[in-house]
Amino acid sequence: MTTIPVALQMYTLREESQQDFAGTLKKVAELGFDGVEFAGYGGLSAQEVRVLLDDLGLKAASSHVPLEQLENNLTQVIEDQKILGSNYVVCPYLMPDRRSEKDYQALISILDQAGEACRREGITLCYHNHDFELDRLADGRKALESIFDDTNADNVKAELDIYWLTKAGEHPVEWINRYQTRTPLVHLKDMTTDGEQFFAELGTGGVDIEAVLNIGEAAGVQWWVVEQDMSRRTPFESIEISINYLKTKLPHLANK
Repeated sequence: MTTIPVALQMYTLREESQQDFAGTLKKVAELGFDGVEFAGYGGLSAQEVRVLLDDLGLKAASSHVPLEQLENNLTQVIEDQKILGSNYVVCPYLMPDRRSEKDYQALISILDQAGEACRREGITLCYHNHDFELDRLADGRKALESIFDDTNADNVKAELDIYWLTKAGEHPVEWINRYQTRTPLVHLKDMTTDGEQFFAELGTGGVDIEAVLNIGEAAGVQWWVVEQDMSRRTPFESIEISINYLKTKLPHLANK
């Protein structure tokens, strides 16, 4: 089906990482993930994290970096990615006080400038969505459309999150196809089929994961990223269920 590598978003294991960052990475590697997407570095330097990755045979798929860091500390952010061997840095979330129409207009310029600076250094900036960006602006467009349509496609790419798209009533395949070749990262998540629409392990919910996997290569996806924001099981149990599901769909994982 596809040989696109699979990473784990480490936010899934945030509590475990606080207790034992190195040990948590080791368990991720043992489960068969190809890499990780960072949400912080466990209090370690980028160089120390790189040593851990190399020892465990993991790759740095990308790093989620708060918007404030992209605005105020971009040089260090880029340097860290180079050390980690990560080609992608992701703006992960907009705080509630930065979601007005005026804020979205300002965000376009911020992302464009940061993305251009990243691109000059061989790093790609991506924007990760939730469901609130699917609200409509005064011009009738959804906020997420404006983010991608009004930024330079060379400077700002997408990390589409299929759970949040689905929760907002959207079809992930349509969005991936719409921004084909501009979506190097995709968050793979599932959703329970009850009214709660809770986060679910891959293959156990109602999101058509296989349809997304089927278009990955044609759409230019470079990394699948597994994330489960919250779980009714332990996070390790959840990600094991998810990676085992992917092992049935992605041949390169089968022997890991």
